[in-house]
Amino acid sequence: MRLCLAGTVLAPTEQFVDVDGARLRVLEAGDRGAPVVVLAHGFPELAYSWRHQIPVLAQAGYHVLAPDQRGYGGSSAPDAVEAYDIHALTGDLVALLDSEVGGGAARAVFIGHDWGAMVVWHTALLHPERVRAVAGLSVPPIPRARSRPTERWREKFGEDFYMLRFQEPGKADAEMAADVATTMRGMFNDLSPTAPPGWISGEEFDHYVREFSRTGFTGALNWYRNYDRNWESTPQLTEARITVPALFVGGSADPIGPTMNPARAREVVAGPYTEKWIEGAGHWVQQERADEVNQILLEFLREVEAPL
Repeated sequence: MRLCLAGTVLAPTEQFVDVDGARLRVLEAGDRGAPVVVLAHGFPELAYSWRHQIPVLAQAGYHVLAPDQRGYGGSSAPDAVEAYDIHALTGDLVALLDSEVGGGAARAVFIGHDWGAMVVWHTALLHPERVRAVAGLSVPPIPRARSRPTERWREKFGEDFYMLRFQEPGKADAEMAADVATTMRGMFNDLSPTAPPGWISGEEFDHYVREFSRTGFTGALNWYRNYDRNWESTPQLTEARITVPALFVGGSADPIGPTMNPARAREVVAGPYTEKWIEGAGHWVQQERADEVNQILLEFLREVEAPL
């Protein structure tokens, strides 16, 4: 992959890191030994979803690690549904720091989008000693649910809620894989209805289609099939708080906004907290509005005073 920035070409190297139960393909850019920034993608995305951020952050002096998370892209996809619970997903990101690629870094800034935001918020709660700061795009920090997630969804959204439909192994997997181009086009268009058509090129779109045509969607959907398991296995998070600097970035036109509640962020974030909204942006905010997101992220990184 070649990522262009202001006339230069920064070519992140592709690395493979063995973690507990999976092998991750990781895009690495910047100098080892520099402050580490880990970028965690969402559903259905890839490390490639950070293509506009990787060179900018590396150019600014950070050591950037962007994995295809387990079940996605060039990373392995374990068969067991429980291999995708929140302990495995957060453990993968921490394992990157402990690997040769991460240089054994004590801490990093973790930035996630969509499901990746959920993972980095939980990394700050489950592994606070490894987190210098944390940022979530499109999904804000929210406190642990008071009741089982699937029960709450049925009451609030009805049986046809997409996350409930994802719970049955095999069915959504087959429907999405039957025509990957249509699936990806629908996801991108439906969740960014106001974005100009030029936010993703034909070549970029084809990259997603090729990758998901090869891997299918089962690994990705297994993340959703762990919602109840995650809730059952984290009662200790009821009183847990994020104490490091935290940032949330949302798009004002994101259709999933009504399912979130950013107003509850302060129930889980006890440290410095910043909320930024990008007017007119949809769900795929770091791809749609890359320049604005990059500026926000760089300002946040400077504010947390990660030494350069």
